[in-house]
Amino acid sequence: MVRLRLIRQLLFLLILANGTPLLVKILGNRFSPPLDCGVTCADGQPLFGASKTTRGVFLSVLATAVGACLVGLGCKIGAVFGSAAMSGDLFSSFLKRRMGLPVSSRAVGLDQVPESLFPLLACRSALSLTVWDIALIVLAFFFGEILISRLLYKFRVRDRPYQLVRANARKQISHEAISELEGDGV
Repeated sequence: MVRLRLIRQLLFLLILANGTPLLVKILGNRFSPPLDCGVTCADGQPLFGASKTTRGVFLSVLATAVGACLVGLGCKIGAVFGSAAMSGDLFSSFLKRRMGLPVSSRAVGLDQVPESLFPLLACRSALSLTVWDIALIVLAFFFGEILISRLLYKFRVRDRPYQLVRANARKQISHEAISELEGDGV
């Protein structure tokens, strides 16, 4: 029962850490300079992209620290957790830019795993997390994030719902195959 309570608390913190930057978009562009200051890498792509802001990272860490205090895990754990979640999010953005994906694009797994795995690993010792705890929480966050994304889209918090790339890729391949067949006169 204690493990289940801890798992619920950590899922709450993951949602808080990763949802805060999205929710603060309602403030507009105030106090939101890009975290990477517009720096581009050798590949010509931004380091992280304009959607990763100092405001989003700062408020995420602050909200997660406060949230951790409210659920009884302590502000220090919350600050570490929030910082590590944002590190995971930045890592995923960095990789997506290197892969040539545009800012705010979606990549199944890459959008969920680092931002859930990094904070759990950072707090593993302090919270006595097992490998199974971590795996369960990452999987729950993975599926939960996709479902929550659709709700946020429905309530116009998110610009578009999270869609599995695989399904879209199949549609694209099907359209390309049909075009090729029609072009070949088959």
